[in-house]
Amino acid sequence: MCDTMVALGNATRSGKVIFAKNSDRQPNEPLLTIKVPRKKYQPGSKLKCTYIEIDQVEETYAALLLKPSWMWGAEMGGNEFGLHIGNEAVFTREKQGPEALLGMDMLRLALERCKTALEALELLLELLERYGQGGNCGYEKKFYYHNSFLIADPEEAWVLETAGKYWAAEQVKTVRTISNRLSIRKQFDRAHPDLIKHAVDKKWCRSEADFEFARCYSDPLITRFSGSARRVGSSSCALEAEKGSITMQTMRSILRSHEKGLEGKQFSRHSLKSVCMHGGFLFGDHTTGSYIAEIDRPRTTYLLTGCSTPCLALYKPYWLIESESLSFNEGRQQDALVFWLKREALHRAVIENRLADLEGYLEERNKIEADIVETLEKLQVESASEEELALIIARFLQAEEELLSKTMAKIKQDARPPKIKGNLFFRAYWKKQNKNLHKGA
Repeated sequence: MCDTMVALGNATRSGKVIFAKNSDRQPNEPLLTIKVPRKKYQPGSKLKCTYIEIDQVEETYAALLLKPSWMWGAEMGGNEFGLHIGNEAVFTREKQGPEALLGMDMLRLALERCKTALEALELLLELLERYGQGGNCGYEKKFYYHNSFLIADPEEAWVLETAGKYWAAEQVKTVRTISNRLSIRKQFDRAHPDLIKHAVDKKWCRSEADFEFARCYSDPLITRFSGSARRVGSSSCALEAEKGSITMQTMRSILRSHEKGLEGKQFSRHSLKSVCMHGGFLFGDHTTGSYIAEIDRPRTTYLLTGCSTPCLALYKPYWLIESESLSFNEGRQQDALVFWLKREALHRAVIENRLADLEGYLEERNKIEADIVETLEKLQVESASEEELALIIARFLQAEEELLSKTMAKIKQDARPPKIKGNLFFRAYWKKQNKNLHKGA
């Protein structure tokens, strides 16, 4: 479960495209912050994705990936040309195919091989046609789905929604949010040539005139129980309300938002219908990572959590540059895992009510974020040197480390016994999650 959103330059205060996503996955599944450099390969090289091997290209581009620790692909990310993509699980009437490319594999391939949103759209369609999509996407339990994508660059954005090999695509006009549901209806800019005929043949609609992609191809039951209608509704309303003045802080507020009545209770109740998703039920996931990007050339400005639970996390500034201290190359995946787990320890302490002064922690976090906003407002990113940007990244990462260390030391000093609140199922759920947190590490 996830939520991805974009505001084009005609809807933002800065006039630049702003892209954002929460990645909702199983709570113990680390989401690693990985940077891959530009690389060249010998002609005829092969590439092993999560399940299948495909042809490699002769050159791939530098990219920032936020990826589940066990798979090759990524949930979201951006590349050196300002191309950004987020994917969503969608539930359709089309049968699941055999192991092929995961949606996350397709996303990473597009980031590594494309420069623009339109190029990425074309490549995703080519990959879908040539290799197909399929395979288990779950970490501790099996989970199968098809995929939708939100694709953005400094000038434009596209939505691509799939159901097996069938698909429809829509160009974004101002703002757009996608979630765990097909959302394209009668109006689309491009589609699979047999999209409508297939639906009519399957009797999912009566005729071509009756056709709506989302209605005809969706699995209504699973889509309903995904909670996505509430989430996409709240995020879309928030973007529409701020249209013309949307900032990275607007996106941050949306990514931290909870369903009505849950604010202040999110650590004792699950919230499948919240954009900031909290686990604790038979179905539904937990937000394991979050990012925001104000897209520009030559440099995109990011805000990254590098950890789960946006309402608790600190969004830190980042640029895709050589000498920085926030992301990890693929040879340092263990370090990336340690980074995520260190911050996850705070979340689990909050779940267990071992942090006596949560409000005090949040107040200090907010002060750091206010400093970040002020720093970014004064910064001329286009003319800043890589050394200056690296110092900003390091400064605020250090501020987070100091706050985290001080908070965890206070938790240890107080030595409050673990006491998970909430109903019986919620308590049992998180007791099990906490017991198994490091098993896959």
